[in-house]
Amino acid sequence: MMTTASAPPALRELPPRPNRTRRDWRGWAFVGPFMIVFLAVLVAPVVYAVILTLFRQQLVGGTAFVGLENYIALFQDAKFWESLLRVTLFLLIQVPIMLALSLVAALAIDSARLHGTGFFRIAIFLPYAVPGVVAALIWGFIYGNQFGLSGSINDLIGFEMLRPFSADWILASIGNIVTWEFMGYNMLIFYAALKVIPTDLYEAAEIDGAGQFRIISDIKIPSLRGSIVIATIFSIIGSFQLFNEPNLLKSLAPNVISSYFTPNMYAYNLSFAGQQFNYSATVAIVMGVITATIAYIVQLRGSRQEVR
Repeated sequence: MMTTASAPPALRELPPRPNRTRRDWRGWAFVGPFMIVFLAVLVAPVVYAVILTLFRQQLVGGTAFVGLENYIALFQDAKFWESLLRVTLFLLIQVPIMLALSLVAALAIDSARLHGTGFFRIAIFLPYAVPGVVAALIWGFIYGNQFGLSGSINDLIGFEMLRPFSADWILASIGNIVTWEFMGYNMLIFYAALKVIPTDLYEAAEIDGAGQFRIISDIKIPSLRGSIVIATIFSIIGSFQLFNEPNLLKSLAPNVISSYFTPNMYAYNLSFAGQQFNYSATVAIVMGVITATIAYIVQLRGSRQEVR
């Protein structure tokens, strides 16, 4: 009798072939529309802007490839550094004040001791619903030296006490507008985070005899760390993107607000007023990298503290 070992190779049992499963493309079918829109409205414009930075429009010879010369010129541009320093100063002063006011408002509304919480919540959030252009026009009228509320107060007291459009106060005036606009938005982020804190923690703290300030410092604020990081990142991005308020107030304070008051204004005027599209794209790309880097550092530090 022929054994399996002595059987011819053709008669030996072959190992079973692995079943080839067909790739399921249904997931890509669902993600596909989003990916198309994502590539069309985000990736493609960024790639095109990067390509623009590598060229320069010349009077003789037309568009010429210049490599990194636009970036080198930008890092030597005093106007760019002045505008970047201005928005950095704006960020370091305005953002902490706005977030602190938003946090206090959220804690006050969340407490059971404040009456009419629904009214205050809507009243604080309502300025965020006002378009930025309208908000800048409203405050521009209030700040007016000749026709606004500030001018009327100065005429009433007999001397120029309020000067919102002066060189010393223009940045604070813009910061006041931005705080008025976005304080309610950040307050709502903090308030939503406060609402998901388990009530058992409050009950345990009251049993232990903890007062309201102890509950705020030991329970509420630590629970808001993630929301504070998110609000900080949004505020940093918004500060570096500052454009609407100074651009609209420029007609009221032309001697104070220059065409390069902020990096976004500088890029806008380079492109639409100076026809320097390549250099404008360079400003935009560099500001995008700076903003993304700082936002990532804040997020990384915030996540590390949250893990601890």
